[in-house]
Parts: sequence; C-alpha cells; structure tokens
Amino acid sequence: MSGGVGTPGVDGPGGSREGTGLPAAPPYGSSSLADVLPAVARALGVELPGRPVGSGGDGLVVPSCARACVVLVDGLGELALADRGGHAPFLRRLRGEGAHRAITAGFPTTTATSMGLFGTGLPPGGHGLVGYEVLDPARDVLVNQLAWDAELDPRRWQPHPTVLQEVQAAGVEVVRVGPPHFDGSGLTEAVLRGGRFVGTPDSLDARVDAAVSAVRASARSLVYVYWGQLDWTGHGSGVGSWEWGDELERVDAALAALARRLPRDCRLVVTADHGMVDVPFARRLDLAAEPELAAGVRHAGGEPRALHLYCEPDAAGDVLERWRRRLGEEAWVLTRDEAVAAGWFGPVAAGVAERIGDVLAVMRTDTAVVNSARQRPQVLRLLGHHGALTPQERLVPLFVTPG
Repeated sequence: MSGGVGTPGVDGPGGSREGTGLPAAPPYGSSSLADVLPAVARALGVELPGRPVGSGGDGLVVPSCARACVVLVDGLGELALADRGGHAPFLRRLRGEGAHRAITAGFPTTTATSMGLFGTGLPPGGHGLVGYEVLDPARDVLVNQLAWDAELDPRRWQPHPTVLQEVQAAGVEVVRVGPPHFDGSGLTEAVLRGGRFVGTPDSLDARVDAAVSAVRASARSLVYVYWGQLDWTGHGSGVGSWEWGDELERVDAALAALARRLPRDCRLVVTADHGMVDVPFARRLDLAAEPELAAGVRHAGGEPRALHLYCEPDAAGDVLERWRRRLGEEAWVLTRDEAVAAGWFGPVAAGVAERIGDVLAVMRTDTAVVNSARQRPQVLRLLGHHGALTPQERLVPLFVTPG
C-alpha cells in the first residue's frame, strides 16, 4: 500500500487551513475514506472513470489481487485504536508490519456521510448526504439519513452509481454482508446498492462465516462486511470505557480469524467510518434551554458536535453572530459559503448546497449542543459522540493484508 503511515489531519488535511483558522479540508481524492473502494476496484482491475484519483505519495494503492474482502468497523477511530492497541493484537501486528496507514473521514464525521464517501467514492458535496439530519428543501423538513424517510427516494437523493455497481458491471462478483434490516434500507439503496446482500445475525462469527463463503464462491470477487457494535458501545459507554476495549478485543479476534480463512489470492482491507470523543454531561449546552441560540433558527439539524442551522429568512447573520459569541473558542461557527469555500464538503453539486445549513457550528473541544425538545432521552444519555473535525473523530485506520 503506497503512501506509508501518515497522519492526515495534522499540519495539513486536518490541521488548520493556513490563513483562516479553520481545519483544512479532508483530502478527497487521495487519502480519504472516499478513496478506499476505488483503490480496491483498481486492485481488482476495474477503473472507475469520473472519480478523483490522488497523485504522488498520498494516493491510496492496494496491490493487485483476484479477490478482496473489505470490512468496515463502525466507530473505529485511528487514535483510539492506537491508544487501546493492547486490546487488538492482530491489528497491532499489521501496523508493525507496515500494512497500515491513517486516512481521514469526510465532513461531517458521521455514519451517513461517511458511508456515502465509502460507497460512492465521491465527497459529500457530490453524493449529497451532507449530515446526520439534514434539510429536504422540497418539503422544508429535516430527514434522518440513517433512519431515512418513506417519502424520500434514495436513488433520486443520491443518483450516482456506486462503486459496488461499477465493479459488478465489470464482471466481479459483489456481495454485501450485514444485518438483515440493512437490505433495501434507504441508506443502503442510496450509497451501497450493487451485488447481492447476505443478511446475518449480529454475531461476528456469523459475519466471518458469510464473508468466507462469499469470497470462496467466486474466483473474482469483492465482499463487503459491516460491523456496528463497536460504535454502539462507544456511544453508550464511551470510547474510553472498559466495555469499548472488550468489544475491540472481539472485533480484533474476528478479523484475525477472517484473515486466516481467506484464500491466498484475497486481500483483507479493514477501515472505519469515523472516530469518537467522550463528551461529559457538564460540557453540553441544551438548545431547548438557550433561547438566545434558538432565536432565528427554523430547524437545527446535523448532530450535537456538528450542527446544521437552517435559519428564518434574513436571520442567518444574527444567528451567526449569536452562536459565535455564545460558543467562543469551543466551536467553529461559520456560514455555508465559508464551509464550502474551505472545501469541507468537496465540490458541491447543483441541488446539494441547499441541504447544508445556513450556519454550521462545529465543535473544537469536548463539547456538544443537544436539544431536549427534540431528542429522545436515550439519545441525550449517550456519552460518545462524533461529527466534528478533531483528529479523534476524523482520523480512521486503513489496513491491507499482503494476501
């Protein structure tokens, strides 16, 4: 894998953008989550026209292979993994063997947006899933892009072909392995359509068995496997908890078993959609109890660490100033135009810009803005959060076994 072990996000793609004080744009087209499946496709001999390809040392290159098994571990942040490496001997060994590098998620660092990057190979401004809860401008309502919306056609919301579809069209057998309820879901249809779906129970052993069977069923295949329990554990117990460490141990053992059982001509690729930070309850603002912050905001979307604020007519300037004054150094508060100009969403396609908030509030420290008037009590109790552009949230690992 070319490019070596780097830390995109520090003094470059994730440190400050020179002259602005803002984090630099994720490196879409070179060493981001959007570049993983295109790199795997090229390893399988499939070129994907129309998607950015990095040049020089930063581009992701997966060595050629006949078969590939790609595992996405939801919530496996690069820095948390490095900190808790004692719980992951298999991944630690791969790191030591040079089969690892750090890459970045996009913005915001949330599952819906990241799965858009991963599945389409496009930045958020291209695939259009620009946050967790975002505005459907045609109806002036917020839509949750994980739960989806019965009135929202996923293939119209995200019309571009996915990488899986293009790989399948090139004659490679494509199989997706995950929870049964993912099959046909809005998010799956939007960004991960293509090939056949194999639903398994929430058991790592079952996912490993299904992945091995799918890989061995064809001489030329791409098998994608999703595992979400680490993310759930981080949200509920915190990424610094013993529970998170125990779950990481289970994931690592399953990945080791999968690697042992794959045929020699199959490369195992492991990555993640985002990292996570623990947010103390004392470090949270409640929008429902902050009338000054709520004034002029028609819809508060996004999520607690990366808010999309959709403003009443002519109110965006006042909202911007009030949020900047209230949050101070705790957050970057900027306009849609400033975020687009900073490159956070990559090139923004026609019709996508209006899905982005008029004002964005992106946390810089271990803070969050919740909304007890809208969010369920169980959501308000979550300890682990993500969405912002801190290194803990944006940096994710990429492992590629030698085959």
